[in-house]
Amino acid sequence: MTVTQRLGDAPDKDLLDPTERMSVDELRALQLERLQWTLRHAYENVPHYRRRFDEHGVHPDDCRELADLAKFPTTTKADLRDNYPFGLFAVPREQVRRVHASSGTTGKPTVVGYTEHDIDVWATVVARSIRAAGGRPGHRVHNAYGYGLFTGGLGAHYGIEKLGATAIPVSGGMTPRQVQLIQDFEPEVIMLTPSYMLTILDEFARQGIEPTSTSLRVGIFGAEPWTEQMRSEIEERMDMHAVDIYGLSEVMGPGVAQECVETKDGLHVWEDHFYPEVIDPVDATVLPDGEEGELCFTSLTKEALPIIRYRTRDLTRLQPGTARPSMRRIQKITGRSDDMIILRGVNLFPTQIEEIVLRTQGFSPHFQLELTTEGRMDALTVRVEARADTPADRRQAAGRELVTAIKETVGVSVVCDVVDPDTLERSVGKLQRLLDRREKR
Repeated sequence: MTVTQRLGDAPDKDLLDPTERMSVDELRALQLERLQWTLRHAYENVPHYRRRFDEHGVHPDDCRELADLAKFPTTTKADLRDNYPFGLFAVPREQVRRVHASSGTTGKPTVVGYTEHDIDVWATVVARSIRAAGGRPGHRVHNAYGYGLFTGGLGAHYGIEKLGATAIPVSGGMTPRQVQLIQDFEPEVIMLTPSYMLTILDEFARQGIEPTSTSLRVGIFGAEPWTEQMRSEIEERMDMHAVDIYGLSEVMGPGVAQECVETKDGLHVWEDHFYPEVIDPVDATVLPDGEEGELCFTSLTKEALPIIRYRTRDLTRLQPGTARPSMRRIQKITGRSDDMIILRGVNLFPTQIEEIVLRTQGFSPHFQLELTTEGRMDALTVRVEARADTPADRRQAAGRELVTAIKETVGVSVVCDVVDPDTLERSVGKLQRLLDRREKR
């Protein structure tokens, strides 16, 4: 019997906390109470929100039901950068127990803060997420998310300990050592980005080790969009469950939403702490559940940095709960509104290319997209690694198949550059799929 057969076939209801057992009506009442507190907390303690609310002619007292949240202004990453570093904090600085920040590669970093209560809530939702993924108290968890200002490593770490599991704080990098420690420490769970999991799988192959021989039963993957094809490859090569975790530092960090191992049908939002909306990316109107748009979050319990209607730029849709019936699900993230490529009038996302790469025989999952300018037109090159055992003639055929499939599926013509294995730069954090080298116009 394989790991995927013996684990996660049914939820263990005895392990659910009281909030996960709430009825929808009970949850909505709790959300409204917490939302009203959050709006007042932000208005009274954050000058930015007081100004923005006043500009929109709304006051926290105007929120009498959950639908009233749509009257309030949205928050963007630019707002965090404009108030760098601590302008959006709602508590005195001496009450802040930790700060995290983005890399700042596209401008000023976004800085977020946490009170002692915030850190406890964060650990609680991450612990809940690991449990929903199939992790249990006493399990060993190999944590290969990066530690530091990035929220992934420490966010996962505190949740592991809160669950009662054993944290193995490996962080990212030193891939051969990752393989060694997986063999030596025998963890049941691993947490990291899906692209780095593929890099570790390649290292298993280089060392001649069969990945299915390890103790790993569950992989919890986040920090970047990934496809069902990538899930299938990881599960088949590792013989373990591959489940999705969602979060972002501006809202909390990892643990905002989690895919449940027994259903693997989208990520249940922990709605007692985070209120989700899906909005039209163009005019910001709220869309009904089931329609695809941009995901927007309002924190319900954060003290240090309350966030009101934060535009994540992630594209998804809200659906009814399944494994956790009162908690709505978000569909697996299909892309980002700001990662969208408009190529000769056609909208496409890197995840669309990824699906085609993964089903093309002879290719590894490692690819990169390069946008350039040819004359007056934009051009897209898909640079993809061949698998080590793919002969030269098959590489050429695979390249032609990829170009044809992209044309037929997406509707644009691209160039395919097939490169040798281990040619493209690996990432231990978020994978940079797109290189925009177009000429400035």
